Amino acid sequence: MTESVPNQPKMITPAGHVEPVPRRIRGFLGGRAVVDTLRARYVWEWPGYPQYSVPVADLVDCELVDEDRVLKLAPGPARRQGLKAGETVVPDAGWLWAEGASEGLEGTVRFRWEALDAWYEEDEQVFVHPRSPYTRVDALRSGREIRVELDGVVLAEADSSVMVFETGLPTRYYLDRLNVDFTLLLPTDTVTSCPYKGKTSGYWSVETPAGVHDDVVWAYDFPTRQLTPIAGLVAFYNERVDLYLDGELQPRPPTLTRATHEASSGRGSSE
Repeated sequence: MTESVPNQPKMITPAGHVEPVPRRIRGFLGGRAVVDTLRARYVWEWPGYPQYSVPVADLVDCELVDEDRVLKLAPGPARRQGLKAGETVVPDAGWLWAEGASEGLEGTVRFRWEALDAWYEEDEQVFVHPRSPYTRVDALRSGREIRVELDGVVLAEADSSVMVFETGLPTRYYLDRLNVDFTLLLPTDTVTSCPYKGKTSGYWSVETPAGVHDDVVWAYDFPTRQLTPIAGLVAFYNERVDLYLDGELQPRPPTLTRATHEASSGRGSSE
């Protein structure tokens, strides 16, 4: 995240920070668990959110394959590893922390999220990345009036919404579909996931006389149970529309990137 969001709490966890994970963590590959641990560590490679690092002893019926490359990452030095499970081989699957890494990391392995097929905390699947223990995500009903415009065209008007407050991100405003002009929306095949909300059930582009704006609107018809108040509602990217709250135009928040995260993904020498 290269810019902080105005009027929002900041991410406060420094890169290199490590904490214990008080949950059973399992990772699956090819339909079976290759990671099963009660001793995982959260490791922050950038301030936005952590990743899991797990003891090598808690790998199940698989082995690491050293790829003879030393990485210099925010938490310290590591060696890049492939993963072999039966006939399945995943190159560049992650890295093994070496001497000099943050306390508690040496001898543990941090897998790239996409190297495995699925991750679970206890018996619930987690998407995209681990949920940060320092992040709050609250869905609150609000009676404040909202109007959404783009290129001077009104896309939605509502006298209530569900506001989602997530640490470090812009407030999102989820509206009832009856308050949205779907004649201006074009459904797309885009699907995204969120560790706190689950997987989206729909995305829409917006068509105005000025042109088509891709993937501006989304919905979670079946969100995680913690975010059930947003089920079936739709939200707009504040960064790409003009949003009025109680008649006052809200400043567009900065477009957030993960350049910092990508720079420390282990593909380079230190997404």
